[in-house]
Amino acid sequence: MEARLVERARIVLGCLEGQPVSAVAEGLKVRANTVIDWRRRFEREGVAGLRDRPRPGKPPRYTEEFRKQVLSALEQPPPRGQAVWDGPALAKYLKTSVHAVWRVLRKEGICLARQRSWCVSTDPEFAAKAADVVGLYLNPPQNALVLSVDEKPSIQALERKTGFVETDSGKIVRGFKSTYKRHGTLNLFAALEVATGAVHTQTTGRKRRIEFLEFMDRVVADLPAGKEIHVILDNYCIHKKNDTWLAAHPHVFFHFTPTSASWLNQVEIWFGILSRKALRGASFHDTEQLRRAIEDFVAAYGP
Repeated sequence: MEARLVERARIVLGCLEGQPVSAVAEGLKVRANTVIDWRRRFEREGVAGLRDRPRPGKPPRYTEEFRKQVLSALEQPPPRGQAVWDGPALAKYLKTSVHAVWRVLRKEGICLARQRSWCVSTDPEFAAKAADVVGLYLNPPQNALVLSVDEKPSIQALERKTGFVETDSGKIVRGFKSTYKRHGTLNLFAALEVATGAVHTQTTGRKRRIEFLEFMDRVVADLPAGKEIHVILDNYCIHKKNDTWLAAHPHVFFHFTPTSASWLNQVEIWFGILSRKALRGASFHDTEQLRRAIEDFVAAYGP
């Protein structure tokens, strides 16, 4: 809501509470005449009277027809040599000024340079699979543990100079050199206990089915015996076709997110926090230093 409408509403509320005009004016840092004017407007017209009245003003230079021309142009293919429309291209196409185009775009809330991506699941069983996963989060089975499991592959051990630098504007920011040395990669398996937030992790040099099942063996061995374990996974190939392993662990049940919907897996949130706090902008001399950084984060972040 506009600040001026909020101020007028507070004036009216103060008057309705029986406060003197001087007290309302002093509290809102306005003139006493302002309080009186808006009180009278409210008495005559009610809430509608708190809004600005129509003003004649200068007639708009850009008509509704021009607005339609701009929006219609955006639905046409961009000019040859461009992948997308921009302000100057629209202005040239419509034979008008770029400022006129920007005014319309700003008013419509259209940002030509800003981009967003999206991913839509085409899984025909999306509703059933999503309900299964969300049900485990909200209402897990009795005497059971729910794990959110996934892997973060190919984490690079990059070595580069980092530090604080002063920009041309005088601000101090975290900077790092654009060139770097590569010292290999690690894969990280993680299992998030949904109920407690505890995270079980294991770093490996490769990311195959054998490493995944070895990680699951370790996680299952660390958990309390006598409980069902429900594991939420995405549809990556190493998570599928593990019937032999599941037969050997009858108390473990795999639940798969819909295709193209790995965002339903809560461990992805933890991976994002790990990247921001321990990996982004860091420098590692080798994969062992990278491994220690991950382990330190796990120890510090755990419940």
